[in-house]
Amino acid sequence: MSLTLDDFDYTLPAELIAQAPLPERSASRLLVTTPSAGSAPVLADATFCDLPDLIGPGDLLVFNDTRVIHARLHGVKDSGGQVEVLIERAIGPHEALAQVRASKSPKTGSRLRMADAFEIEVLGRVGEFFHLRFPAGEDLLVLLERHGKLPLPPYIQRAPGDADENRYQTVYARDPGSVAAPTAGLHFDQALLDRLVERGARCAWLTLHVGAGTFQPVRVDDLGEHRMHRERYVIPQETVDAIAATRAAGGRVIAVGTTSMRALEAAAQEGPLEAGSGETEIFILPGFRFQVVDALVTNFHLPKSTLMMLVSAFAGMDSIRRTYAHAVEARYRFFSYGDAMFITRRNESENDKNDNAV
Repeated sequence: MSLTLDDFDYTLPAELIAQAPLPERSASRLLVTTPSAGSAPVLADATFCDLPDLIGPGDLLVFNDTRVIHARLHGVKDSGGQVEVLIERAIGPHEALAQVRASKSPKTGSRLRMADAFEIEVLGRVGEFFHLRFPAGEDLLVLLERHGKLPLPPYIQRAPGDADENRYQTVYARDPGSVAAPTAGLHFDQALLDRLVERGARCAWLTLHVGAGTFQPVRVDDLGEHRMHRERYVIPQETVDAIAATRAAGGRVIAVGTTSMRALEAAAQEGPLEAGSGETEIFILPGFRFQVVDALVTNFHLPKSTLMMLVSAFAGMDSIRRTYAHAVEARYRFFSYGDAMFITRRNESENDKNDNAV
């Protein structure tokens, strides 16, 4: 099957792009998508606080506990020109890869003064990113927390405010390193987490630090030529053990967010799931064989994005087209601060049948 960008496109009215979160995290809407014997999924409109009703005793939810850092910096070049730096990822205590926006790209060896507080050196280019060295006297993440700004996604047409410092983090965020939130987790508050445990569900944790590349558009029509940006993940032994126990007891593994799914499926590509750390550039397209995840909690994704491709692989392309059409018609809120879906994985034979018909 040959896939192109147009296979993952849909029409989205601009007014459906959420610009701010709702007052309560779990008050978002939830579109439940369940596979059926035919090509059309069974769709049900709910609210996110209904999620415990969809989770059975013995099910396991896997959360990404990454924390968003103050990854956006403003400053000036040696020439005096304005420059904006968006960290892609730290590659040590004093170095990072970053996107740099300026009227003219800075040259290797030049220095940038950031926030009128410190200088960074441009060491060169790594693909589309700049390799930057920060001052050795203080840890990179400490500098960013003090002088940087929270990097809201580009489709949110406003500057970050004080409320975003709390609401663009999950309530369980603890390991700093992401430049974008694992947004499916933004719907959970402590009361909802407690209700899930009361129903007999279990919770497990991993860390995947989301890079700025998550917002980069796919620039090739032939998807076989697309290359993902690398992201670092850590899967603890406790999580691997919890997944094994869930499988043995007949429960489901439910990924909270595409970041949790990518980490789990990447770690299981070479054999049985094992604890440890690594980097992944996994690109999940229809036809992908899922090894770990049975159901997915996720927000709505951008047209023609790699995440649209991921959910299409998980639920089936026709199923996702129908789900998104319903969401647009029913006026769901889209993207990071928007509403959510609960998707049950279609079995492999159904995926093959429907995807090959495209």
